[in-house]
This record gives sequence, C-alpha cells and structure tokens, in this order.
Amino acid sequence: MSIVMTFRIALKALNRNKMRTMLTMLGMIIGVGAVITMVALGNGASQSIEQQIASAGTNVIMVNAGNFTTGGVRMGAGASNTLMPEDAEAIRNEVPGVQYVAAGVDQGAQIVAGNQNWFSRVQGTDVELPLIRAWATESGSFFTPADVASAAKVCVIGTTVRDMLFPDGTDPVGQVIRIRNQPFKVIGVMASRGQSAMGQDQDDVVFAPYTTIQKKFRGITYIQNITVSAASADHIKKVAEDITALLRARHRIQPDESDDFMVRTLEDIAAMRTETTRTMTALLASIAGVSLLVGGIGIMNIMLVSVTERTREIGLRLAIGARGRDVLTQFLVEAIVISLLGGFIGIGLGYGVSRGLTRFLEWPTFITPQAVGVAFGFAAATGIFFGFYPARKASALDPIEALRYE
Repeated sequence: MSIVMTFRIALKALNRNKMRTMLTMLGMIIGVGAVITMVALGNGASQSIEQQIASAGTNVIMVNAGNFTTGGVRMGAGASNTLMPEDAEAIRNEVPGVQYVAAGVDQGAQIVAGNQNWFSRVQGTDVELPLIRAWATESGSFFTPADVASAAKVCVIGTTVRDMLFPDGTDPVGQVIRIRNQPFKVIGVMASRGQSAMGQDQDDVVFAPYTTIQKKFRGITYIQNITVSAASADHIKKVAEDITALLRARHRIQPDESDDFMVRTLEDIAAMRTETTRTMTALLASIAGVSLLVGGIGIMNIMLVSVTERTREIGLRLAIGARGRDVLTQFLVEAIVISLLGGFIGIGLGYGVSRGLTRFLEWPTFITPQAVGVAFGFAAATGIFFGFYPARKASALDPIEALRYE
C-alpha cells in the first residue's frame, strides 16, 4: 500500500470521529503551545538582557570597593574605603588597552526645583562617563575637567528627573535645583536610556562631578567605584586581569590575602543573568513538556480504543491479503497525523499567546525557528512513541479471531 493511500485512509478514519479526534489532539495542542510560549519568554528575556547590557556601555569593566576583614570579621562588599582617585589615574596611565576611565561616588538625595521635589540617585562621576556608556546629552552639555577639578556645583539630569521636577515642560538647562539643600546649576539633560540590565531606571539619575559629591556631601577622600572602558572587546579579559594586578600592588595586598575591591566585566554579569534565564526557561519548558506527555498518553488510549472498535475491519484486511506491517503502518500513521495536526495548531497557539503577552503585558518574547522545529519534532516523536504499541497490537491480531469479534 502506498504512503499516499495510507494517509488518505488515516484521514478518513479520523474524520469519522471528529470530536474524539479533536479532544485527542487537545493535549498535544496545549503541550506544544506551552513549550513555544515558555521558550519564547525565555529567549525574549535573554535578548532583553543582552540589549540592556549593550546599552550600559562599550567594553565596560566595573571596579567597585570590595570586602575587607577586620578582627576575623568579613565586612562585606562595598565596605572598603581603600579605592582612591589616584587608583583611577593609575589605571588610566599604567594599564595597556584602557580607553576611558571614570571615578565614581554615589549618593541618594532629595532634589527640589521650585515647588517640586523628587528622591533620586546622585552619581558623582568624571567627564569620560558619557564616552564609556556611549550616552549623549539630549540638551545642554556634560560637565568639564575644570568642573571636576574645582568641585563645581553643576549637574546633568536624566529625563525621569526632568519630568518629575519640571512637569510643565520648562527647559531645565540653566535652572538651579537644590540637592540636599545645596544649589546646583543644571547644565544638561541626558538622552533617555530606559531600564538597565539590573532593572533600574537609568534615566532616574543626576550626574555631578565626583569631587563635588566627595567634598560637599560625603566628606570623604576615597571613591566607591571606577568605570573603565577597554579599547577593544578582545582585550577586556586581559585588561581586567591587569587592573586586578595593579590594584593589588597599589593596595599592598599580600598573596595570601583577599582583594579589597571587585573587578567585574559586563560580560560576566550578562553571562550570569543569561544562564539564570536559560535555567528557568528549561525548567518551565520541562513543565510544559508534561502536557505533551499527557497528550501522548491520550493518543495511546484513543488508538487502543480505535483498535478495539475496528477489530473486524482489521481482520477483514488481513483476510484479503494485507500484511501485518501494513496494518501497523496504518495505525501508526493515524497516531502521527493526530500528533502533527496537534503540533501545527499548538505552534499557532504558542505564537498567538506570545504575541499577546508582548502586546498586552509588554513582556519580551522571541520565537526562534529552532524552537518551532524542536516542538514540532517532539510532537511527531510523541505520536510515533505512543502510537507504536496500539499499532503493533493491531498488526498482531489473528484474522480468524478478528472476524469473529462482535
């Protein structure tokens, strides 16, 4: 019997019980749709993380004040006060492959403009930060080396801060705002960047010279972080290693002592977050795969019922010359057809749900051809696996006993 004829007979047999066929396919439809949706959510999250990491800057290396131990007690990350502005200059001048460097000191503060106020993050930094993060100003300009050297009370604000402090649309450039009751002149507004890789609003920020934050707010001489940009993506790992070696030497850290600073590349952060996302995606896809298993069991159950119902038909075919493998192929094809039809509909369902999540809930989703291929292949494999036993049982029937079956 030709394969085309086998498929025609299979479609006719399934068409005789439309409702039963649809209910049998339902488990496969839900399973494939769930797998497609879960993988699309995971891929969308990974893609979003990559975009957010890219938006943070070019070839960025973060150096943060780290842990230190006193009296056997580890004080935790950020507790060290050994990171100095001179360390930033040393990195700029002594580490090959470094392009830009910006020292940093952060401070949360209440900001007031007229009768409006807003609590935001005040980030003390250096003039090269916009170059590191490839972040342009929407209006005005960033502060200058002279502003840093003189600890000038000037600042550049993000669009979120602008919208909160100047809701009437007033141009903030040239206006005076108060940060912790100290007057600062707004000299620029940064272009909007949206959320960071950590989910923070990058536009909810005020940039000021780090020397101003040190002297006017914190009363300190050390810094909290150094943002570094490598000249080439190929050199990031080597530059990070050289920075570590330089700072250990400058801080006189012995070989058996731990660092009092932390050096991290954005690639490390991205890899960690992407791996977490992949793990969650695999977990969710595995849970969704249970629906495929249930759908496969449903196919086996219905095919066994079909074999029982069509026992006389099977006996008649065997009696007039059909071989056992012809009967096996016939029932196996029926199981595969149910799986593939369910797979097709499930792929459409998964695509529709993914688009709906993106449109109505603004969750990022991304469907890859590989995900569709794997889901479809799994549906076909499920049909073959769970359809083989009923098909084998049908092909093993004795023709005489089958013809006697009532």
